[in-house]
Amino acid sequence: MAPPPRRLLLVLLGFLAAASLATLAAAVYEDQVGLADWHQKYIGKVKQAVYHTQKSGRRRVVVLTEENVIASLDLRSGDIFWRHVIEKNNPIDQLSLSAGKYVVTLSSGGSILRAWNLPDGQMIWETNIQTSTSSKSLLHVLSNSKVVKDNLVLVLAGQWIYAVSSIDGVISWGKEFTLDGLEIKQVVQSPENDIVYVVGIAGSSKLAVYQLNAKTGEIVKDAQESLPDGLCGEILLGSSNVLVALDETRSALFIVEFKGESISYNKVQISEFVQDFSGTVKLLPLMSNGIIALQSSSTVSLLKLKGMDGLEVIHSFDQPASVSDALTITEKYEAFAVVQHVGSQIEFIVKVTSDLTNEIIREKVDIDQHRGSVHKVFLNNYVRTDKSHGFRALVVMEDHSILLIQQGAVVWSREDGLASIVDVMASELPVEKDGVSVADVEHNLFEWLKGHVLKLKGTLMLASVDELAAIQALRVRSSEKNKMTRDHNGFRKLLIVLTKAGKVVALHTGDGRIIWSNLLPSLRASKSGEMPSALRIYQWQVPHHRVMRENPSILVVGRSGASSVAPGVLCVLDSYSGEELNSRSFDHSVAQIIPLTLKDSSEQRLHLIVDSNSNAHLYPRSLDALNSFISEMSNQYFYSVDIQKNAIRGYSLQKSCDFNSDDTYCFSTKLLWSIIFPSDAERISVSEARKMNEVVHTQAKIIADQDVMYKYLSKNLIFVATVSPNAAGEIGSAAPEEASLVAYLIDAVSGRILHRVTHHGAQGPVHAVVSENWVVYHYFNLRAHRFEIAVIEIYDQSRAVWLVHIVMI
Repeated sequence: MAPPPRRLLLVLLGFLAAASLATLAAAVYEDQVGLADWHQKYIGKVKQAVYHTQKSGRRRVVVLTEENVIASLDLRSGDIFWRHVIEKNNPIDQLSLSAGKYVVTLSSGGSILRAWNLPDGQMIWETNIQTSTSSKSLLHVLSNSKVVKDNLVLVLAGQWIYAVSSIDGVISWGKEFTLDGLEIKQVVQSPENDIVYVVGIAGSSKLAVYQLNAKTGEIVKDAQESLPDGLCGEILLGSSNVLVALDETRSALFIVEFKGESISYNKVQISEFVQDFSGTVKLLPLMSNGIIALQSSSTVSLLKLKGMDGLEVIHSFDQPASVSDALTITEKYEAFAVVQHVGSQIEFIVKVTSDLTNEIIREKVDIDQHRGSVHKVFLNNYVRTDKSHGFRALVVMEDHSILLIQQGAVVWSREDGLASIVDVMASELPVEKDGVSVADVEHNLFEWLKGHVLKLKGTLMLASVDELAAIQALRVRSSEKNKMTRDHNGFRKLLIVLTKAGKVVALHTGDGRIIWSNLLPSLRASKSGEMPSALRIYQWQVPHHRVMRENPSILVVGRSGASSVAPGVLCVLDSYSGEELNSRSFDHSVAQIIPLTLKDSSEQRLHLIVDSNSNAHLYPRSLDALNSFISEMSNQYFYSVDIQKNAIRGYSLQKSCDFNSDDTYCFSTKLLWSIIFPSDAERISVSEARKMNEVVHTQAKIIADQDVMYKYLSKNLIFVATVSPNAAGEIGSAAPEEASLVAYLIDAVSGRILHRVTHHGAQGPVHAVVSENWVVYHYFNLRAHRFEIAVIEIYDQSRAVWLVHIVMI
């Protein structure tokens, strides 16, 4: 056979080159959406939820989360109807429903009130409110039949109270309280008339109670009293004229009764009626018919108010447990829910406030143990077909996931902890094995037959809804991109993410489904009492020589508390199953984590953990790892970026710690260089460096005149971006003439500035990636009113000049 012509070979090579470049494209065609990509939306940890279950319209729950998100969720499936992510500089304080069709939100310390359309989430109006101080704000929607026709919303902030129309956002009236230093803590509407009770604290010990006309804002009555001890600020109205306040030490309660313009009080020690009381407590927001809930470190106690005489413990629940707000069932009855852990299950209990011995519901529900403890519960009721009352509850878990519980089962769940990812890494999938066992063959044959039966029923239109869903799931699993093995090009991977709650989740890159998840026991807040912080995730071991027998593993490092000097925690997990293989606590803090290129004989990657005293600790703590590190210690350098002091410093390592010479795995550091930027001209915005495990595809580049340019491939290259002080805020906070951005390339060994470029009229936020010999960074151009991307390519100075490309998008 004659060889193919040269022209045909060139065409084939060109086609192959175009096809290889096409795989690098970041966009997809319109008909490929959902096939070649995936997109998931999350909302974060829910801190407030309001149900809308009227017969007209879809039943939904509107939630406010710690990620500053408001969203409307379908009560049947948990799907998002609509969602708004509000900017961080405008934190939402509270959320409520008004007139059955508006979602009202209060944000920025009570200065911004917004109304959103309930069905589609469109903003109806926005009102700016003038407040005297930036204290805690409160939102209350009037629900009394005598004033509901006015659709008024009360906003309380500092010493001011406003009534705003929920229809158009017009302020009906405003009232400023004259008491100096007053901070409003509670507002309650009278069920009998249009009187509103406002409770506040002036200073730390003066209590003030006001009665206002809800229609006009006129003060009907007011009373003030100085208590002998200070108050911590937690106040609940236990009945129409009695309130309960927690003292400054959180060890005693004030029972305060107000009649007309007089106030009387009684102080009781919590230890008198709560057995085995220790530590401090907090008041939970349950308040109805003289019932309050008190939470301590070991129990949640339900207390009955006995007038001014004191409190009586009706029931106690062991921690962890959570209590909901009171829910009005009829004009005479109110109910609340308690959710507690019983072994591997959670127990859902609904009680009536008028008779705590009577339980409407007590159900046990099976849940995933990797969700942690119950944090919050929001109760809702519905009417069954037999006219009796049923109950459902939205439960917020420790891992920030949410569950809807109804009739003793989990109706749906959402992994909303993925809204607060703090770190992410990619891991290889398992290698496809050639040999299979007889059991695997029989199982696969059964699944094959089952799949064909389902497909046949679907073709003949005989499949049920569940069977149609199973057919769709089979199609997804059988797709080439969704296999759980490596592909030839290495596109299929596991995305292993770490959330703020300390949960590790593995996602498949094919369709984004969750492969495994694990709320790490050593990082759980419910165990240590504090939220973990400064969490990072790294590759720990990749067994290239034993890839068929051993699984790769990952490393999670963090602090056991929010303080920078809190002791550190280390966890090692299996990449394929999420099983925790090893964990340990440090005696030292964690200020910086440095992954090294070195490995020990078992292919575990070496890491240095630098504490707050600038001492470096080697992990894993084995003799093999120590010998590998000692032989290369003279070539190891690292740097630190201090944004507060506007400085960058470079260090080398010495053999032993200054404070503990017996610890052979601890090394002291030596300052080699430092760069301090003038604070009046530049502020550090971001710093980036190359990944230590990055693969270099080629070390040279051939240009048009056939000359060779060699790439600058130092792993000690640092990119630093600074902005002018006026441009350090949000976009638009500075004029173009006042804003500038300076990009630096610095050598981490010597501290020498290799390159510097200034972008006038630019500001952050700045995002950057350093790879091989190039840097890509992203910023905002104030003059052009657009985001731009700049690219710096770096070549060996001995062979070529510095080359800088700027590409604007």
